Amino acid sequence: MAESSEVAGRHAPLVTPARPETSRSESRARRAGTTALAYFHLTKPRVIELLLVTTLPAMILAAGEMPSLSLILEVLVGGALAAGGANTINCWIERDRDQMMRRTAHRPLPHGDVKPEGALVFGLLLEALAFALLWSTVNLLSAVLAVSAMLFYVFVYTIWLKPRSPQNIVIGGAAGAVPVLVGWAAVTGELAAPAWILFAIVFFWTPPHFWALSLRYFDDYKAAGIPMLPVAKGVPAAVRQIVGCAFVVVAVTFTLPLATDNVGVIYLVAAAALGILFIGQAIRLARDTTPAQAIRLFTFSNTYLALLFAAVAVDTLLRSV
Repeated sequence: MAESSEVAGRHAPLVTPARPETSRSESRARRAGTTALAYFHLTKPRVIELLLVTTLPAMILAAGEMPSLSLILEVLVGGALAAGGANTINCWIERDRDQMMRRTAHRPLPHGDVKPEGALVFGLLLEALAFALLWSTVNLLSAVLAVSAMLFYVFVYTIWLKPRSPQNIVIGGAAGAVPVLVGWAAVTGELAAPAWILFAIVFFWTPPHFWALSLRYFDDYKAAGIPMLPVAKGVPAAVRQIVGCAFVVVAVTFTLPLATDNVGVIYLVAAAALGILFIGQAIRLARDTTPAQAIRLFTFSNTYLALLFAAVAVDTLLRSV
């Protein structure tokens, strides 16, 4: 069999033609992978991580010990599906506004990576799966709470408050506090005072956390016509409320030991140390309202909440030994 061909009087190796079916198959696989990743990003995985960070400590506090691994997995998977569905529907609703903001213009819908109808179906499917999983493996209360958070986030916050009121995140932030109730209800089948205190901590933490972000992206929110507090009321008014809310959050954290014997000195020391740092960051922002300082507060607020709830879990577990 010939190994070469005559080209311009010289021997040249034969070039094996590419197989069209192989190229098409690889191209389809790449497109499928890109599309799957785009759908994944619709769920806002970083937001889901933070929600789950508050759910597990709530379960541990409710049980007074480490719950079973199966229950933890069922609740966390169900909670992730519910939060992912809510975030996906939020992206579907806000796709036009997202296109006007540099921070969100790269998201799958404004960028054209996902079709709007596909995103909506995906979000609704995630919610249906979350409800079915939590109801069948945990209990009805946890399933109802998880889906109610989505309904509140979509209809009260995204559709009603966000485009109309500078207090949008104050009320709408309640949706992000519901996962602690889901975790508590999954363990006990009911809600009690400690669960509502954990809810209040997340509820009052949300405004300074999000207002700091809206300070960092002030121009984006202004361009999109979204009346976040710094845009609607001005930066000085916003930072005053950030400082005020920081004090409220820290004050609320100290009420938890009054409602349960499962936390004590370890939690109180952590709440005090973290509270001082959180308030300090808020005061620094009041003195320096630059975007750089705003994003420092936003970033630290994530750390603050994660470590505070970790202290809840650690103190509970140590006291159960």
